[in-house]
Amino acid sequence: MVIQRIVEFPATCALGEVCRNDAALAINPTHRIERSNIYAKRARHARRMDIGMSTKTVFTTGEAAKICKVSQQTIIRCFDNGSLKGFRVPGSRFRRIPRDQLFAFMRDNGIPTDALESGRKKLLIVDDDQDLVELISEGFSRDGRFEIKTVNNGFDAGMGVREFRPDLVILDVMLPDINGKEVCQRIRSDQALDQVKILCISGMVERDKVDELKGAGADDFMQKPFAIEDLVSRSCELLDIERSITS
Repeated sequence: MVIQRIVEFPATCALGEVCRNDAALAINPTHRIERSNIYAKRARHARRMDIGMSTKTVFTTGEAAKICKVSQQTIIRCFDNGSLKGFRVPGSRFRRIPRDQLFAFMRDNGIPTDALESGRKKLLIVDDDQDLVELISEGFSRDGRFEIKTVNNGFDAGMGVREFRPDLVILDVMLPDINGKEVCQRIRSDQALDQVKILCISGMVERDKVDELKGAGADDFMQKPFAIEDLVSRSCELLDIERSITS
């Protein structure tokens, strides 16, 4: 019988292990359910790993190799010859690679960046100061974990939130048509947008005005001028992801 031939594989033979498992499934259908549950758990674990990779800010050489689909020795060689930038852990020989440097290395060498880009957070920037919008966009683009959309007025902000469904809105308070407080209120009036974080920015300093913004639904406030790196870090805190690490 087929099952008898299957069982004859040596215990150390991987093919024999697979066949014996298949034979067991044929004998006991309950095992099919058990195996199905195991595969489902493995799939969930793999998805969590993918999400983790998409939000990490610094990688080991092994993780970088997995993302680039090359050997770890290739990553180490590129690190050591300077074509892949990074740093060593103080007091050890362990190599670490910041996310922005890994992204640049992959892009420059024609390696698909899907593994780094999947699961990115959606960011909507609302400001009528185009120079500042470009600076903010560049800062978040360097981080590599954000899909970015920009608008320059309150009306488009309302439309953008509903269509783009961002994880975070960086909102200038002083807009040419609708003020930031009203934008916050409109976002919070839609229960489908409850998970959207709002970070308001402005040059104003009045404490009561800031309190009004938070009362209208803003999650946080930063006063202009600010360092773009600080804005990215504050945004990461709101989204509960690791702070960006730059080399």
